[in-house]
Amino acid sequence: MTTHADNPTDVMIHVLVNEKPVECSFDLNLEALLTELEMPLQATAVALNDDIVARSQWGSTILNAGDRIALFQAIAGG
Repeated sequence: MTTHADNPTDVMIHVLVNEKPVECSFDLNLEALLTELEMPLQATAVALNDDIVARSQWGSTILNAGDRIALFQAIAGG
């Protein structure tokens, strides 16, 4: 029998993305989350727990249970 302690990649956490609950693996980073959510990486800004995260830090910013992620997309208009 495999437990979470035996295979930590099976451990899931809950975060809020634009105030909606999302379940993800415990070691997921912001960039991977955006990819999983099929968000366009070029036109997106991210705030983690009310702080803007620079795009250069998305790959190294690991999510924690209870994190609040706000995604903002640029909208072209005229």
